[in-house]
Amino acid sequence: MIYPFGDHHTHKFYWRTKETLLLVYTSLKEAVSKHPDVGVVFNFASSRSVNSSTLECLEREENKAIALIAEGVPERLACEIHWKTNSKGILIIGPATVVISTLVVSGLLTPEVLTDNTIASKPCHPGSIGYVSKSGSVSSELNNVLSIVTSSTREGIAIECDCYPGTTFIGHLLRYEADCECKMLVLLGEVSGIEEYRVIEAVKSEAYRRLGHRDLETADAKNRAMRDVGFVVPDTFEELPETYEDLVCGVTIVPKREVEPELGLIWRPAAFISTISNESGQDLLYAGMKVSEVFREDIGLGGVVALLWFKRPLPPWATNFVKMVLMLTADHGLAVSGVMSTTVATHAGKDLISLLASGLLTIGSRFGGALDEAASMCLNARDTGLTPPVCSIRHKIKSVNNPDLRVELVREYIRKNFPSHSLLDYALAVEKGTTTKMDTLTLNVDACIAVCFVNLLRDSGAFTPEEADEYIRIGTLNGLFMLGRSIGFTGHHLDQKRSRAPLSRHPADNIFITMADVSQPGVLGKMHQVSSLLIL
Repeated sequence: MIYPFGDHHTHKFYWRTKETLLLVYTSLKEAVSKHPDVGVVFNFASSRSVNSSTLECLEREENKAIALIAEGVPERLACEIHWKTNSKGILIIGPATVVISTLVVSGLLTPEVLTDNTIASKPCHPGSIGYVSKSGSVSSELNNVLSIVTSSTREGIAIECDCYPGTTFIGHLLRYEADCECKMLVLLGEVSGIEEYRVIEAVKSEAYRRLGHRDLETADAKNRAMRDVGFVVPDTFEELPETYEDLVCGVTIVPKREVEPELGLIWRPAAFISTISNESGQDLLYAGMKVSEVFREDIGLGGVVALLWFKRPLPPWATNFVKMVLMLTADHGLAVSGVMSTTVATHAGKDLISLLASGLLTIGSRFGGALDEAASMCLNARDTGLTPPVCSIRHKIKSVNNPDLRVELVREYIRKNFPSHSLLDYALAVEKGTTTKMDTLTLNVDACIAVCFVNLLRDSGAFTPEEADEYIRIGTLNGLFMLGRSIGFTGHHLDQKRSRAPLSRHPADNIFITMADVSQPGVLGKMHQVSSLLIL
């Protein structure tokens, strides 16, 4: 599906009685690059944009048929589309197409046609009748009649009543004539127009290799002309059985066993979607991989994260890096914000879930939650040739003279195992410049993990550039820090519980208290002046 007014996503649709997910792209170019075998396009664009979008479809040689659903397309634009499709040999159906019936090609019932009338029309039965008409509403009734008196429809098209339809009666009838499974051709015309006479001229010139039976319900003049060249023109729908029975007796049509459609009682959309796991079978599935295979192949914790987060397996060097990140970010002592919040909650007697939430809520741009932002900044700076902001390269206590050994471990692993570490090299080059200004402006562990993980997304071969950018945008890198720190938060909670830690109170000498004397309003004004002076 192509929807140019949003972003990449998946959307739920019904296929028969079950829901399925379709990928949604923002441009035709992107969609056909991912699905090069597509040859049929259904264009639901409005009358204002159907011309430009259809002309874009015509530029692709692989497109063999285009159906237009737009109402009110100007005649000038309809003529332009018609002329260009004819010159390229592409089948165009529409504009204003509302009926396209190819119900028995695959023997499957699609939800787009799942109505009571359509179900009664034996949509899954392998029929042998091909019809073409102008009216979409009358075509629905024709489907029903054919299902009652014949072996049902094989293919049917309503070309609509526009002055300049994309296709004609004769074009579709010639297609049906070339289909050896179409044993009876049905034409349902209208009073106005000359399309029926073009069919008559084709019969006179022996354009058809097989002279099957045709049916037309239109004005008397057209009926007489049709009869003169050998058409069977019943006066009413009720006379169709006689024509069909003659073909059956002549072994032209051999009726086939009817196929019952797969039906559900109702369509009820699912409230939730899961694309990463399935526990309904005997063996739990992680992104399609059985849990027994997870242990048999020993993919480890990093491999499980890859399946549940990225829905695909990753190479060992990548999964080992994920495990390494979780180990390095598990804890960093009691003094940091998250652990301090967790400890205070534990001292207050809160349970494990409450204190874990307390610690996780402190993660943000100042504490551990800047991985996504740091990666995005550094990547954008590298791609555009700029210097990344200093906010992604700094540490509270670590410096050139007091290096963070966690960063050293990550750098050593990346250079030894990763196929490419270009973004890490770029960040380290920037670090050389920032540390000349201040020795604490080093590459901190958060930024180091972030840029290395971008290298993993970009260079593992498992992700497209668009997928890599999306995982950065939706918070995957911050998720690594959150998952790792959850281990430490839980550990500190258990540590405090084992120590029987009482309710704590922060020492008063570590709190600076200053209050204005409300009895002297001038004092408050002077304090504001002093504050303003200090800020300036």
